[in-house]
Amino acid sequence: MGIKNRESYVGQPVHLVLPPPVLRPVLWPSDFDLVVIGGGSGGLACAKEAAELGKKVAVLDYVEPSPRGTKWGLGGTCVNVGCVPKKLMHQAALLGGAIRDARYYGWNVVGPVRHDCKMAQAIQNYVKSLNWGHRVQLQDRKVKYFNMKGSFVDEHTVRGLTKDGEETLITGEHVVIATGGRPRYPAHIRGAVEHGITSDDLFWLKESPGKTFLRVLGWGIRTSPSLALQQMSLLVKESMASLGTRFLEQCTPTDVEKLPDARLRVTWTDGRSGGRGTDDFDTVLWAVGRAPETKALNLREVGVELNPSSRKIIVDAGETTSLPHVYAIGDVAEGRPELTPTAIAAGRLLARRLFARSSELMDYDNVPTTVFTPLEYGCVGLSEERAAERYGEENIEVFHAYYKPLEFTVADRDASQCYVKMVCLQERDLKIVGLHFVGPHAGEVIQGFALGIKCGATYAQLMQTAGIHPTCAEEVTKLRITKRSGLDATVTGC
Repeated sequence: MGIKNRESYVGQPVHLVLPPPVLRPVLWPSDFDLVVIGGGSGGLACAKEAAELGKKVAVLDYVEPSPRGTKWGLGGTCVNVGCVPKKLMHQAALLGGAIRDARYYGWNVVGPVRHDCKMAQAIQNYVKSLNWGHRVQLQDRKVKYFNMKGSFVDEHTVRGLTKDGEETLITGEHVVIATGGRPRYPAHIRGAVEHGITSDDLFWLKESPGKTFLRVLGWGIRTSPSLALQQMSLLVKESMASLGTRFLEQCTPTDVEKLPDARLRVTWTDGRSGGRGTDDFDTVLWAVGRAPETKALNLREVGVELNPSSRKIIVDAGETTSLPHVYAIGDVAEGRPELTPTAIAAGRLLARRLFARSSELMDYDNVPTTVFTPLEYGCVGLSEERAAERYGEENIEVFHAYYKPLEFTVADRDASQCYVKMVCLQERDLKIVGLHFVGPHAGEVIQGFALGIKCGATYAQLMQTAGIHPTCAEEVTKLRITKRSGLDATVTGC
């Protein structure tokens, strides 16, 4: 590039007209031992671990505003528009249910109880505190933070670009891609981008979304791949319907039109009748999946291979891409679960392999997860369908039960969707290969049992485990009825 004095520009804004990027060797010692592109959970965990090991680390992170102009700070999807605000809003919904139940337990709840948008502001303030906390943690560990969009010049050189168009070149001995993903828009639907929002916007609204049209992938909710399970997803759907959610089965929106009163008119076609339907809403929310943030990274030009279908980065068991010094972790990597804890663990383990002579790889088997629908669904291991595909239907045994949480009894709440299912292999001790739970506190329940399943627990061992009474979790230790038997699986007592 004809730059003579390297010290005059390293880490400083420069205005250059760069030639098309080509692979070339690094002509000088790298600026950093590790450069991380992406400031989400996985990238931050990798950067901080490397810094703790005494390495010189840089992080580039920049949030491209959504079509609605929504933007946020350091921390990635989970902190800003995912796990954290989602769980806090879920808690708000649970509190609403508790208020409705309170009078059955003797609480004198007088008059209508209304919800306002103080919740949204409080959640957004908390998220901003997390953004600041991540900045402080990087500073404390002497990690250099660049609020820039990163792209590759070659396998060791990253170009950082600010929102004002200023460029900075940064070199690293190793480069980690941890850019995550962003929600898709159904661009083929007229008015989808102009008038709809996604989860990128939902958690940063200043007031209630009101009556909302939710377009989803399939019939249900785009959350975790876990909801691809037939029986469990049906239970979640039934629970939501009982709380007032209206499902338009096999209907595909075609148009979104903004009315003079600012409401949105959605038109759809009915896949069963071939007819058309229409209704007016305050908000249209698209939840049709997520796309990996790989388009602007210049990956093809430097030789990083992508899956042509998913556009995710192909990696090996050690998170290494097709280039030996370039790695990818988290949602942007092909075949990895789109879950924050796995990205964090993968990032830390990668840093230890690079800089602490570790050989430990991330184990992606038996990863527990939960969907925070009103009635939670949690799981670990294989679904019944996947276990049958892998081992043969005749080689698995499924224990199951419908149960009623004690806290549902006094208020006489519907518990018809509260269900637990355990998938075991047909062998002497019935090794457990999957556990699925729909009910209150599903995440807390599954987290505990996940350790046992990770360690190879069997049905026999579980039956020797005393339950904590009265809890929802103890229902797992009481499983006696198999699907194969055809017996009624409703729990009626101890």
